[in-house]
Amino acid sequence: MTKLIGISGSLRSGSYNTMLIKAAARVMPVDVEFRIETIRDIPLYDGDIETKSGIPPAVTALKNTIAAADGVLIASPEYNNSVPGVLKNAIDWLSRPPEDSKRVFGGKPFGIIGATPGGFGTILSQNAWLPVLLTLGTQPWFGARLLVSRAPTVFGEDGTLTDKKIEAQLRSYVEGFARYVRSYQSS
Repeated sequence: MTKLIGISGSLRSGSYNTMLIKAAARVMPVDVEFRIETIRDIPLYDGDIETKSGIPPAVTALKNTIAAADGVLIASPEYNNSVPGVLKNAIDWLSRPPEDSKRVFGGKPFGIIGATPGGFGTILSQNAWLPVLLTLGTQPWFGARLLVSRAPTVFGEDGTLTDKKIEAQLRSYVEGFARYVRSYQSS
């Protein structure tokens, strides 16, 4: 069974990206174990904390979970035409210490999706993530893009995806990403 980790790049309780990653879990292929993780308990990166106390437990736990997974799917918001600080902060912590970064990220397939209230989706955020993911040695999937714009109109008040067109696009995306991860595993 293919093991994927899902991470929302937002901490907001009503986050459209958290709704999107939960929707991804509902349409994931049956032969995929999909586990949603959180970055909520990861503190702001501070080299002094790392030197004095080591890697925080929340970071260590997420690092181990990612290292044991076959791939990672990120639902990233777009803030000011770029990546959200909280998710970038989490990635920075996850890459510490540098000698452990390869265990966590090296050769790991990553997919990026995103939702936003704006009209252009999260294309700039997704583009901004690519140099970061490549620097970490991941294998980003370029087989498709999912850019959910006008998010308040595609999610219900209960957080479920109500737009059937977007749901079909999400299903197609996660099926393609799962195939990519499986093919990457077998190579």
